[in-house]
Amino acid sequence: MRAVIQRVRRARVKVGDETIGEIGQGLLVLLGIHRLDGVPEADWIVRKIASLRIFDDESGKMNRNVEEVGGALLLVSQFTLYGDIKKGNRPSYSEAAGPEVAQKLYDYVVAASKESGKVPVEAGVFQAQMEVELVNDGPVTICCEIESKDRRQEY
Repeated sequence: MRAVIQRVRRARVKVGDETIGEIGQGLLVLLGIHRLDGVPEADWIVRKIASLRIFDDESGKMNRNVEEVGGALLLVSQFTLYGDIKKGNRPSYSEAAGPEVAQKLYDYVVAASKESGKVPVEAGVFQAQMEVELVNDGPVTICCEIESKDRRQEY
């Protein structure tokens, strides 16, 4: 599972002319799901996002998480994070999870984030053509990945 996590002043996702999700200060998370990912990887990423200390404390040091600053999450599914461009110029998405598996795990991440009750959670629409708007704060962007147990055994 891969996540691109951006600290934002505000962010929103639209489908057509309709705003589907919108947050003020918080984290915009673009989430890619690998074909071998499962619930353990989803649980890990939910915990990591919630505990990531990338907000400034009173000394200006990145020492606070999204809950501590009263922020929110905007979660957006993005299979293109598994685009492989090693060969040729057109990305291969063979490592990305298929739509059925990816949607279940994406929905799981959204639900688990909401169930924690720690911060407000908004989400995009799985497989929709979306427009994502954001004002990156810093800018601060963190790339995060966990490999599934099955995937680690492949090497």
